[in-house]
Amino acid sequence: MNYSNALTNPIFKIIQTVSDELEYPTYVVGGWVRDLLLNRKKEKTDIDIVCVGSGINLANKVAIKIGDKAKLKVFKKFGTAMIHYKGENYEFVGARKESYRSESRKPIIENGSLEDDQNRRDFTINAMSIQLNKNKYGLLIDPFEGRKDLVNKIIKTPLNPQITYNDDPLRMIRAIRFATQLNFRLDKRSYTTITKNAKRLSIISQERITDELNKIILSPTPSTGFKMLFNTQLLHQFFPEFVKLQGIEAIGKHEHKDNFYHTIEVLDNISKFSSNLWLRWAAILHDIAKPNTKKYEEGNGWTFHTHEYVGAKMVPGIFRRLKLPLNDKMRYVQKLVRLHLRPIVLAQDIVSESAIRRLLFDAGDDIEDLMTLCDADITSKNPKKVKRYLNNFQIVRKKLKEVEKKDHIRNFQPPIDGLEIMKIFNIQQGRNIGILKTAIKDAILDGKIRNNKKEAYKFLVKTAEKINLEPVKQNT
Repeated sequence: MNYSNALTNPIFKIIQTVSDELEYPTYVVGGWVRDLLLNRKKEKTDIDIVCVGSGINLANKVAIKIGDKAKLKVFKKFGTAMIHYKGENYEFVGARKESYRSESRKPIIENGSLEDDQNRRDFTINAMSIQLNKNKYGLLIDPFEGRKDLVNKIIKTPLNPQITYNDDPLRMIRAIRFATQLNFRLDKRSYTTITKNAKRLSIISQERITDELNKIILSPTPSTGFKMLFNTQLLHQFFPEFVKLQGIEAIGKHEHKDNFYHTIEVLDNISKFSSNLWLRWAAILHDIAKPNTKKYEEGNGWTFHTHEYVGAKMVPGIFRRLKLPLNDKMRYVQKLVRLHLRPIVLAQDIVSESAIRRLLFDAGDDIEDLMTLCDADITSKNPKKVKRYLNNFQIVRKKLKEVEKKDHIRNFQPPIDGLEIMKIFNIQQGRNIGILKTAIKDAILDGKIRNNKKEAYKFLVKTAEKINLEPVKQNT
């Protein structure tokens, strides 16, 4: 089958010219070919070019032909080169064959033929190539019937899956990642082999595992991937806290829901409305402490008291172990985990404006994301119950808007800061500064005073009297 009409990118013609001059058989391979056949468009495109010859030499000459707009990077250690041109990356490599040692996923590499190069590919759908030389321009080369597997929506390895997955165990998670992203299924031999080899994941760096995990999380229906990770025992190797959520315990007539399946349903719900990776992580971790806080109370059934606070404390440790960023992203997730039950209380008819103000203050600019998480957390199978909860949260949103419009509480800074307090009372930095700052903040949040300097000053002077402080007279 010939796809020359699809090779509209002008750089392919430049590669053709240079390849023919060098007498290198050259091919575009892998994901670009797969996505072409799927008619799948991606915002960022990485295009892999394989030649029977020197990939670095080919890239150098292609870059010269393109001119100054081509940015060339050479990686001699790996025998590869990359050209960045018009927002796309073109990676050039010579055809190679690989052999592996059991204790490492880093292969021993030798020069090889196109057949060798296709044999080393992870999946049949990634082992197809299109020739770029003039005499066979656009010819699809598909030795493992990858095109057929695309039609059948199946993830299959080119060689015996025991070889493919044992050689590079990261491919086990990649298989699940592709199946999740493309809405494909794993073939039976792959499923069985991955389950058998799950513990081989131990030789893979956590950074590589988490990179694939995040791609699963960002897929349209991430629960598909998490079910496969769980059923193949891969999840057990690197995320035991999440595995512990699975299961139902019953005492008498009382049983709790399966928090693993509840959580991935919440994750799917979030995914319908937001592509924010960290909001999705908040969904994953919002109930993470339920196994640690689970308690049976006679007459009441199962409780998970304080699981939101315990869960928030668990977030940094999980992020650290999974090599996720220990920065504002982590603190954002931690905040949403800690606050995710608060809006439920606010849905009651009788609730003080003080409680509304405090939620606005605590959530700040993340209040909308928190409410999105709360909506997603409704996973009841009872449509009437779902409708009631969603209506309640709309009431909360209305209350939040009303209080915000009136009091401007979100991210507010008290109208008198610590330096001003030191100047007003002629005191040095110390415990009393913190006491007075907190008193002003609480008075505003509780509605005792409005958020302005005049009322804050009067309140400050009155409060300071209780700790024997008086304002100094100002020179006029």
